[in-house]
Amino acid sequence: MQSEYGDDGSALLQAWFRLLSEQTDQADLNKLKAVNDFFNRTITFTDDTLLWREKDYWATPLQTMGVRGGDCEDFSIAKYMSLLKLGFEPDKLRLIYVKAKLGNQAQAHMVLGYFASATAEPLILDNLNPTILPAHERPDLTPVFSFNSQGLWLGGTKSQSDPTARLSRWRDVLQRMSEEGFL
Repeated sequence: MQSEYGDDGSALLQAWFRLLSEQTDQADLNKLKAVNDFFNRTITFTDDTLLWREKDYWATPLQTMGVRGGDCEDFSIAKYMSLLKLGFEPDKLRLIYVKAKLGNQAQAHMVLGYFASATAEPLILDNLNPTILPAHERPDLTPVFSFNSQGLWLGGTKSQSDPTARLSRWRDVLQRMSEEGFL
């Protein structure tokens, strides 16, 4: 981190390690809030074309923290991986691709959903709205599909296909996290 992103990147990584250490024994809702707040407070929303010179690039959490910037996918991936590091079961977390209503327009967007149980309504962790809310309190979001390391869901039904086979950007970011030693 130091060689790639300098003192600022290293400082944020150390702050992230402290966050994980401080949250280890906390209740799940406290962990969700701490992780959501950490990334919403320390990462600046930046378009991929400006930051990575690509139309759509999914950054690893280390890259996101290193440059202190990212778009909605980067926020969601960093939160997802942080919660996994805090001991959350993967089946309780899903990256959710949504259409977000912004004024009169709908825009592609990604959020993180936390499912307390298999049948629970998800709580939404988002960089557009920093308050964690149940999905029904986010009428501005229309889900399209969701995924995690274990599966892909279309219309609430789990697909039998491997999410990395159907989502090349997810496969690529997982590979880069592995190469960084993050996984």
